[in-house]
Amino acid sequence: MDIKKELLELFDDPLLDGARPFAKAITADDRIMQKIAEIKEWIAQNGREPQKDGSLKEKLMNASLTTLKEKGLWT
Repeated sequence: MDIKKELLELFDDPLLDGARPFAKAITADDRIMQKIAEIKEWIAQNGREPQKDGSLKEKLMNASLTTLKEKGLWT
């Protein structure tokens, strides 16, 4: 029995053509880093922090920024 040959035959099976590994799950830390990057990009484009009386997107970013500040994750 040649295990390498059997594995190669198994992986060459047409049923596995579209098989891909699962994507890595996003952690809470990843989401926080994404939110910080999004807010920093918004500030760079607009020259100010998001306000709570702006567009819906700006209001949501303001809420996220407020939470980050309360948790000490934004200085």
